[in-house]
Amino acid sequence: MKTSRNAMIAKIKIAQKELNMADDAYRAMLMRITGKNSCTKMTEGELDKVIAEMQRMGFRPQVNQYGKRPNCRSDADPMMRKIAALLAEGNLPWNYAHAMAKRMFGVDRVQWLSHGNMHKLVAALQIAANRKKKEA
Repeated sequence: MKTSRNAMIAKIKIAQKELNMADDAYRAMLMRITGKNSCTKMTEGELDKVIAEMQRMGFRPQVNQYGKRPNCRSDADPMMRKIAALLAEGNLPWNYAHAMAKRMFGVDRVQWLSHGNMHKLVAALQIAANRKKKEA
């Protein structure tokens, strides 16, 4: 998966903060690696080099962990797969679906929903995904 420029710049800024780099040391490192003193002036390849250097210096980026699909009864499995697909498409964690179930039906976990309520949750997730696509 290709990372966007803004995400790469954000990762560099997070690394700067986690490595406790002073601004002058940070800019000196940028100049040493790319010959430029600002990330906004760099190409994606140069940003990759900066991230690699910061990882060499000890920065360890956190990996997004969205959790695994909860176990459920066998009759709800197709709906759970659909919910998982909608969450993955929207890059959302399972806690998002659990929070929606709590807000919509007063049930703490998605896997505890009745078949009808699970269908309503899928519809709500699909509507949100369609709305997000329309805005983009």
